[in-house]
Amino acid sequence: MTTLGTLLHTRLNGRLVGRDQDGRAYYESRRPTRKGGGVQRYERWVLYRKGEDGSSVPPEWWNWIHHVEDQPIPMEARKPWQLPNQPNLTGTPAAYRPPGSAYRGGKRPSATGDYEAWSPEE
Repeated sequence: MTTLGTLLHTRLNGRLVGRDQDGRAYYESRRPTRKGGGVQRYERWVLYRKGEDGSSVPPEWWNWIHHVEDQPIPMEARKPWQLPNQPNLTGTPAAYRPPGSAYRGGKRPSATGDYEAWSPEE
């Protein structure tokens, strides 16, 4: 969720670059700043919707916000194998639960006989 301080900073120092298909707004500073190493570049940030985390930034904007690309990749340039963004499901009922997990009954498949337990030499 966006704080009052972030909104104020965005209003005073930010320039709207664009929005993604889910409504997140992407901003760039109006003046370049000099960060570590003496490199002068524009600061970039995103205003998330309520309840989102950093994993919700889609790939076409990820490269731009991390200064890999000068412009965000247009949606038309996406490849057919690139899937839509999915949120991080850890801690939710839809999270991955491997076989043998306590959340899946705790029953593991029986061993196939190709495993030999290690025991220390005495």
